[in-house]
Amino acid sequence: MSSKQAQLLDLLGINLPIIQAPMAGATTPEMVVAVSEAGGLGSLPSAQYTETHLRAALDRVREGTLRPINLNFFCHSNPAEDRARQATWLGRLSQYYTEAGLDPGMRLTPSGRTRFDDATCDVVEAYRPEVVSFHFGLPETELLDRVRRTGAKVLASATTVAEARWLADRGVHAVIAMGFEAGGHRGSFLTTEMSQQVGTIALVPQVADAVPVPVIAAGGIADRRGVEAAFALGAAAVQVGTAYLFTSEAKVSEVYRKALESPNRPTAITNLFTGRPARGIVNRLMEDLGPLSDLTPAFPTAGTALGPLRSAAEAACRDDFTNLWAGQALPLARPMSAAALTRTLAGGSA
Repeated sequence: MSSKQAQLLDLLGINLPIIQAPMAGATTPEMVVAVSEAGGLGSLPSAQYTETHLRAALDRVREGTLRPINLNFFCHSNPAEDRARQATWLGRLSQYYTEAGLDPGMRLTPSGRTRFDDATCDVVEAYRPEVVSFHFGLPETELLDRVRRTGAKVLASATTVAEARWLADRGVHAVIAMGFEAGGHRGSFLTTEMSQQVGTIALVPQVADAVPVPVIAAGGIADRRGVEAAFALGAAAVQVGTAYLFTSEAKVSEVYRKALESPNRPTAITNLFTGRPARGIVNRLMEDLGPLSDLTPAFPTAGTALGPLRSAAEAACRDDFTNLWAGQALPLARPMSAAALTRTLAGGSA
């Protein structure tokens, strides 16, 4: 065990250098409990909840474990209303509405994600999780100071060395180096230029050399071989997401599960589903429009117009308009319990 790994384990209060990635929609309180009880760090994706539902989920987590847990939050800015852009996007999708027998003028339910604000910070202060992690940068200084005063250790995602340095300069306890292989939303916040994103094997050692805090490797890690490679590159721990989608505690729809289990379906970075780049399994929408589009409304509103199309397609057992988040190591994942996966990744027996 390296000194940085020992430092991180002590810092987070965990036994195994395995962090379960917070995956909105798929992560359940039961998954968080299982990972933390196994000795890793279970992570609850809080951007998927309202304040009331977040408190309810945390109650379920704390009923199952008193071991360290991580609350993950998004630090995006809610965009101003842009009716013209929404209309353009809806127009681009109108052919699919017609095909599904839907009215493009129908009333739409706004899509969204909860950003870290005063209300969600109140939850952190009330429940005092041992770890709080952030995606898309860091919150305002006042909010971050409130988190620190609870005693929580602060982690944040970086997709470039520049982002890692920016986070370290602002006092995070550890940096999550998120390689281009990772599934779900990119943690990018200083750049949205996807052509310049770096893979895990190149990013982790550069970040480890650039910042004085421990580095957590994320992206392309789904089995013990990936974990060992990350340690060799200078990581003190790993954050794993896609492999946990195959655990019994994951909440995965039938069309999503079928896509995960389908051989030879590639993944790609796309902004079509939310307005921000994220890696998911290629489906009809990505093939038809291309995975990245200049027409999508700002995050997280792009999903508004897709909602009825997704519902109609899923009712017919199709994933044409579903965001199927998954990383490039998807074929390496194997079904097992979350506890068994955590122990296996750490080098123990299932």
